[in-house]
Amino acid sequence: MKVNDLTIGQAKELASLFSKKVLEETEEENNDTNSILKNAIGKYCIVRTRNEGINAGKVIEADSTGVVIEDARRIYYHKPKDSSVSWYEGVATSGLSSDSKISGTVSLKYIIEDYSLTICSLEAEKSIRDYVATTS
Repeated sequence: MKVNDLTIGQAKELASLFSKKVLEETEEENNDTNSILKNAIGKYCIVRTRNEGINAGKVIEADSTGVVIEDARRIYYHKPKDSSVSWYEGVATSGLSSDSKISGTVSLKYIIEDYSLTICSLEAEKSIRDYVATTS
């Protein structure tokens, strides 16, 4: 059978089959991503993004389009309490040092861009939640 010999009905049926296949593959990809991200729901995390910088909060929703965190705080400048561990992973493990800079808390924040999540220890969560916001 030649493509040029197809009737309009046959072409529509063929197009429908391809559309269904693409939708099924997209749904499978989203389900795979969501199954990974579901593990972070309800956990206090550091969220690292390109444009929003570094934030911390309890994850209430997460998928391939973005993440929603409650009791969110932006971390402007950070050093971990434990200086033997670096970067925000160190903050997620030991909490913030006294010379870090952090915003006040907002009840809910939507971050709609690529992101990574690092789950915080209980010690780090307490440190970030209790940290006095920087005013300057």
